[in-house]
Amino acid sequence: MKYFFKYCTIFLSVFFILFTSCKGEKKTELKTETIDFTKEGELAIFKKDSLLVNLDIEIAETDYETETGLMYRSSMEEKQGMLFIFPDVAMHSFYMKNTEFPLDIVFIDENLKIASFQENAQPYNEVGLSSQVPIKYVLEVNAGLAEKWLLEVKDSVIFTRK
Repeated sequence: MKYFFKYCTIFLSVFFILFTSCKGEKKTELKTETIDFTKEGELAIFKKDSLLVNLDIEIAETDYETETGLMYRSSMEEKQGMLFIFPDVAMHSFYMKNTEFPLDIVFIDENLKIASFQENAQPYNEVGLSSQVPIKYVLEVNAGLAEKWLLEVKDSVIFTRK
């Protein structure tokens, strides 16, 4: 009987500690801020001398901007894109980590000619998508637009900053 009271006392003490320590806690939900598109310039794509499309662009050129890109955004309008400007001409590879919507990735050389492109890159896919040739710029647009605009290697672009 002596052990019964001892174990009951221990059990009640543990129960009381657990019950009172959890009673006042509230679970908090982690919310991330929405990142809005910021127009920083305009870009035009040409096939020979014919204008294919004009886009509003957001520019990524710092290390942080190029590493983050369009991550943590839920969408982008059809006439918007993100232009990455690199300090060097080199092979570059992109992936879709934390990117919530599919993209067409257009790799552009130092002469502002389309060098290659990757269509329909899938959300959250961390497989590297290589430029396959040395490039200086990358344009990301909504998936399906490269096909809609009939983009081809050697089409050209021009852009201006706001």
